[in-house]
Amino acid sequence: MQIMKAALIAAVGVVALALCLLPSAAEESSRLALIVTIDGAIGPASASYVKEALTTAAARRAEVVILKMNTPGGLNSSMREIIADVLGSSVPVVGYVAPSGAHAASAGTYILYATHIAAMAPGTNIGAATPVQIGGPLPGLPSGTPDKDSKDKTAESKDPMTAKVTNDAVAFIRSLAELRNRNADWAEKAVREAATLSANGALQEKVIDLVARDQAELLRQIDGHVVEVAGGKAQRLATQNVVAEAVDPGWISRFLAVITDPNVAFILLMVGVYGLIFEFVSPGAVAPGVVGTICLLVGLYALNMLPINYAGLGLMLVGIALLAVEAFSPTVVVGLGGVVAFILGALMLVRVEAPGYRLSWSVIAVVAAMFIGFVLVVLGTIRRARSAPARVGAQAMRGLSAEVLDWNEAEGHVFTNGERWQARGAGTFRPGERVEVANIVDLTLVVRRPDPAGGEGGQR
Repeated sequence: MQIMKAALIAAVGVVALALCLLPSAAEESSRLALIVTIDGAIGPASASYVKEALTTAAARRAEVVILKMNTPGGLNSSMREIIADVLGSSVPVVGYVAPSGAHAASAGTYILYATHIAAMAPGTNIGAATPVQIGGPLPGLPSGTPDKDSKDKTAESKDPMTAKVTNDAVAFIRSLAELRNRNADWAEKAVREAATLSANGALQEKVIDLVARDQAELLRQIDGHVVEVAGGKAQRLATQNVVAEAVDPGWISRFLAVITDPNVAFILLMVGVYGLIFEFVSPGAVAPGVVGTICLLVGLYALNMLPINYAGLGLMLVGIALLAVEAFSPTVVVGLGGVVAFILGALMLVRVEAPGYRLSWSVIAVVAAMFIGFVLVVLGTIRRARSAPARVGAQAMRGLSAEVLDWNEAEGHVFTNGERWQARGAGTFRPGERVEVANIVDLTLVVRRPDPAGGEGGQR
């Protein structure tokens, strides 16, 4: 009996021990490494995607977030949003420039400097972080003819606005470098001189922390690293057996990726404006007004998220207003003025020449061609109207065929052009007889018999 009691107690102890170990084993197997991929220009969609991913990582208590990048740069505002989210993240973020052949240029350099651990794959490069020109010349036009000695001049020789933007960018990237204990001098060089480095060069210059051929090697190398997350809390990474899981962009991020393309926003704006114009011209059509309103609001929302020049937007709206006036009161001059205002506004619309956020010349050319075609159609309509015979008044009535309704001596009534008229004429006519309008005097038609030689050729 005592032996059975001892065995029972031992069995209970084993079960209790197993139950105690199960949560830790489950916890061990549930460690996650979430993969966030930025492939292309950085904009509002990228910022929304990263924010969603970091929120998900915090909610799921992920061990680490790997921010995989291949980007030529992008918008400064979106870059700063991403950096703010990374710095405020409770989950360590590992910046990883991959695959081989990828690069983290311009805004990508700043983001890589902000991550808790910076890594690159072999055959990748980083740098060229000089701020793009803001409020510069029209796209496609040279910014000026440089002096032959200008390549030896430093930032001090630039205009005050360029120097201000550059100095701000230098201070920002140096602060990130100092926060992560990385090479601040090279970071400044990347901003002022557009310097670049390969993966091995970046490792030697202490710009990054490690070089990894692939994601599995990256997870092995960062295992055991101690990083400081938001709030100054030190955290040791345990990534040896984590489960890597890719995070796909949500529908909001995918929607923003489409509409924040300046060319798409531009086209939405045009569809919206012309839908409303068509609705005003043909009230009751409904569909053009509904579609136009939706497209206009979505286009304006997208433009609001982009660094646009409001003077350019104003010129575009003035041009569209002039073209609408041209449709109701053709003068050609107003229409041509509207085309010129619209083209100038379109060229000035986007304030920066950031990679991936340039307004396409072909889109501008197509829309401008449509506007010019509209003006030519109006011009042709004016020419035809001026050369065509009169359609109103006495001139329009002459030569029309009329049917006699009643006649008494030299006057009576006739029916022509869908109306009953008082008429007079030389001779006597029988009801139902066809006559021809010779003239109109004081709202009385002067009629006559048709010329036998022409038959009823005077009819219209």
